Amino acid sequence: MKKTVNIMPCLDIRHGRVVKGIHFVDLIDAGDPVAAAAAYAAAGADELGFLDITATVEKRRTAFDVLRRVTSAVQVPVTVGGGIKTLADVETALESGVQKVSISTAAFRDPAFVAEAVRTFGGRCIVIAIDADRNQKLPSRREVFIDGGRTPTGADAVEFAKQMADLGVGEILPTSKLGDGAKHGYDLELIRGIVDATHLPTVASGGAGKLIHFLEAVREGHASTLLAASVFHFGIFTVQQVKAYLMREGVGVHNPPAPKL
Repeated sequence: MKKTVNIMPCLDIRHGRVVKGIHFVDLIDAGDPVAAAAAYAAAGADELGFLDITATVEKRRTAFDVLRRVTSAVQVPVTVGGGIKTLADVETALESGVQKVSISTAAFRDPAFVAEAVRTFGGRCIVIAIDADRNQKLPSRREVFIDGGRTPTGADAVEFAKQMADLGVGEILPTSKLGDGAKHGYDLELIRGIVDATHLPTVASGGAGKLIHFLEAVREGHASTLLAASVFHFGIFTVQQVKAYLMREGVGVHNPPAPKL
């Protein structure tokens, strides 16, 4: 059976605006989140990411007011992350209209919270986001970073993903810190390592810059969802262009673009 993948533009949110940087820093403005979300939904996005990138380090909750405006403007599934650290946060996120809630720093610091969230809300709506960078001393050569990619933990990224899978979560979202915004391609070794270790749907994130990078993430990384930000925000590719390319290469996509007459 041919694999079918989702295309997922991601809105990195800071102070109520969409921003994008390189390696998690040097952020520049990329527009209004509601307008961006509506445009991506109209363009055929299968999912949307909404990541409040400074919520954790600023020790505050996700910008739920902005999130509610986004979910009210679109019909496609939304995954929210950033500052999610309590069951009340997960509940508020789900009540705000999202389908999945992404937990990152809090998952590393308090795995019991993840287990409780799975028991309370079901594993299908719980995503574990893992920011990772290279560390040749670890078994997978990838280290978990927390606090928005600022703090090294010394923990192996693939092993941590497996621990989270054992708790019953539904999806893993690893982002390459080295690849973020650099447009040099996804970290295929990281993605494939997590897929092979957890057998969970895994999102490719961090580094898409060419059409072939999306194909590599499916064929070599075994990703189920292809997340990108810069290439969509700044008009390098459209969602439809990515889908059409993948289809030409034999990859199944949801909601394929209409054939040109």
